Amino acid sequence: MAVAAYASLRSLMQVLDNVQHPFRRRQLRLDTDRVQSLQEKLQFLVDFLELHSQRMSQEMVDLAGQIVAAADEAEDVIDAHVVDQLREGSEDGNYHLAVISSFCQDIDKVTEKIDSITKELMMIEEEWGNAHEQKPVVSNLPASSTTLPSSGKNTMIGFDEHLLRVMDELTRDESNLQILPLVGMGGSGKTTLAINIFDHPYVVHHFDKRIWFTISQEYTVYDILLRLLNDEADQEVSEAKLGEQLYKSLFGKRYLIVMDDVWSVEAWDALKLFFPNNRNGSRVMITTRLADVADSLGSQKPYLMDFLDEDKSWILFCQKAFKQELCPYSELEEIGKDIAKACRGLPLAIVVIGGLLANSNMEPEYWKYVAKNVSSFANSEDNKHCLKILSLSYNSLPIHLKPCFFYMRVFREDDEIEVFKLTKLWICEGFLKPVIGKTLEEVAKEYLKNLVERNLILIRKWTGRRKFKVCGIHDLLRDLCLKEADKEHFICTPKIQQICDYGGKQNVCFLCNHPVSQQGTVDACESGLVCEACKSMYPHLVRVRWVKVFCSDAYGEFLQHTKLGYVDLELYLSRDNPRHQLEFISSFTIHLLWNLQILFINLGTDLHPTIVPSKIWEMPQLRHIIIRSGMLLDPKETEDPIILENLQTLSFLYDFKCTKDVLQRIPNLRKLKICYFKNVEDWSSYCLFNIVHLHKLESLFVIARDLQVKDIAFPTSLKKLFLCECKIPWEDMTIIGSLPNLEVLILYHDAFKGSEWNPDEGQFPRLKVLSITDSKLACWRAENIHFPNLESLSLQNMPALEEIPFSIGDIATLCLIRVYECQNSVVDSAKQILEEQRSNGNEDLQVLFDFSYA
Repeated sequence: MAVAAYASLRSLMQVLDNVQHPFRRRQLRLDTDRVQSLQEKLQFLVDFLELHSQRMSQEMVDLAGQIVAAADEAEDVIDAHVVDQLREGSEDGNYHLAVISSFCQDIDKVTEKIDSITKELMMIEEEWGNAHEQKPVVSNLPASSTTLPSSGKNTMIGFDEHLLRVMDELTRDESNLQILPLVGMGGSGKTTLAINIFDHPYVVHHFDKRIWFTISQEYTVYDILLRLLNDEADQEVSEAKLGEQLYKSLFGKRYLIVMDDVWSVEAWDALKLFFPNNRNGSRVMITTRLADVADSLGSQKPYLMDFLDEDKSWILFCQKAFKQELCPYSELEEIGKDIAKACRGLPLAIVVIGGLLANSNMEPEYWKYVAKNVSSFANSEDNKHCLKILSLSYNSLPIHLKPCFFYMRVFREDDEIEVFKLTKLWICEGFLKPVIGKTLEEVAKEYLKNLVERNLILIRKWTGRRKFKVCGIHDLLRDLCLKEADKEHFICTPKIQQICDYGGKQNVCFLCNHPVSQQGTVDACESGLVCEACKSMYPHLVRVRWVKVFCSDAYGEFLQHTKLGYVDLELYLSRDNPRHQLEFISSFTIHLLWNLQILFINLGTDLHPTIVPSKIWEMPQLRHIIIRSGMLLDPKETEDPIILENLQTLSFLYDFKCTKDVLQRIPNLRKLKICYFKNVEDWSSYCLFNIVHLHKLESLFVIARDLQVKDIAFPTSLKKLFLCECKIPWEDMTIIGSLPNLEVLILYHDAFKGSEWNPDEGQFPRLKVLSITDSKLACWRAENIHFPNLESLSLQNMPALEEIPFSIGDIATLCLIRVYECQNSVVDSAKQILEEQRSNGNEDLQVLFDFSYA
């Protein structure tokens, strides 16, 4: 229950931060002193869990369950009072002393429970600490060992190429001591590869001394040194003396030391002083699941253990299931390939499932059953080897990362998860620990990076700038996630609620997939569409934070759920009422969603823009407003405007007026998408020149017909710029080229007009991506010095362009040129650039054409 308690506390603290906002303080009648006192008490519990989560007694676990209940009750109390006051205030603005008195009574009851829990925890900690003060505990993971793992040599299918590459790295002509890390997900074959290298005849002959050591997480330097020295050790001496003995035993010899299963840089730092650099080709090989550890340890680039492809997976499967490289049973071959494929290239899973089926009766029906439940069989309690290995990665997680890992259970197997959405959902759940000087989005990205480096989350797709775009989770790790989350009573699946009203689709329970009645719609939303049986089984269901609505009729009642943090609306235009969208958003009291942080509205048409009410300017907790074809009403004029300091995204707004009054309310905006489809005679009324005052703006997307440079101004913070239909003269490009931080420039559909572009030297100092589409540009006179850091150039539908400037190919950073729907002369110039670069030894540059020129 520690993780559930931690997540509940974090969520409650986010709610308390919301009510502490200056605007909320003015708007609401809540006792500030009591709120701050509760925050301090909660912070103590958070600190306690962060410190003790790896070694909690049963009494502490029981109290963690009470923390969950108390935190949930506190959220309910605060939400009820806030919403009551917002409703009252929206009518006549009269607040009474009775309101404050009622709040104080309710919050005092919750605080008393928190105090009682805290007192019990401190007593248990004191008793537990006294009983264990003589016994240092690092973790509950296996201790270190110098015993070579028994598995390995006979399961090297698919690793021959790895074997040769790593052996070459270990035995190449480099006299200095080298450290080579092998990094990969648990079960990816790191240890198997290391064993086969360690015992390979060539390696045995090459090195004078070989030492294998499995370090894991629980270790002391003294114990490690004793094991490394074996019979040579004098057990009566100090750690320093043992280190000296090890150093002397290795001095002058060409040695190979394998440190298997390293979990921290500290383990290496504690031992490296005892490994002499004999300048004779000695090597240390390290296996680890943690990419950041591998990066910190190695004097060589970490060797990545990737997943097996389908062919190698099938060969390994046959080797384990049939003891040969081919399937001897024709009726099992297709099923067997499905099973091997379902293991997703993870050698451990293939070996486990193959070994299981080797002892089966080889009946197709049983194999089909296994094929449908591969991850369950691999992680079954009867086969604890696989589960134990994967659990090590989970057990090593600090508690602040565990809620984010558990959240992966809400996605289906093989889902491709948008990183943008995942990190935003973590924020809405309140999982993240605020860091001074960083946005929650930046903290979320760090959490994700940490989970990726630990090989618990996999990156499926990258952006052009090598940023995470789409991620996922291996089926076995997802199964582990489900098991561990159930142990913790951390059931987050109901937080995602999809409500559909098309095609007669039936709503089902997210936990058991049984049909759920839609009667009592608000209650269904509150519980996240969970059937009564699951409600009884899982009493600690956490709150719904995200509602996704697909509808063609007014479903505003779902949006009355005031704890929502993420509203995702997919609306479809009604033929009978084409202005339905205009009424939809305006009809419900959006300001009651006082926890709302993300509003996403995706209409099925551009004909009738969604009108978002001005109340949106009174919601300081909002972080992202993303609307397809939307119009945001201006805020009401006031002497003391509300500053939406958390708002980072405004997209995709029609006819948005960037007045000083509006932009002063959104000082931390990072992404802005605006469009103006009608012909504008006087651009000054839209005040686009004020955009320059958005000092944190990084991404700007503008669709505007016949826009002049004098009508718009860009902040120096800008990193990405998209312009469409602006028809700005090419000679005015110098204004954009002078932006010091611009990395991506996308010009679409006559963004610039004219037939000639002559860039100036000293422009575009950081530009990495340049994309031009639908342009009448004919003559582009540019040198490599004009785009010193360009990495990607894309030219599409430019029928007048004569050629790509030849010296563009001399840009050292250039990796990719794309040419589509251009003249043959443009394609020929791209080919000439490629040939020239190949002749100069540049193998990194790629040139892509459309098929008509291939």
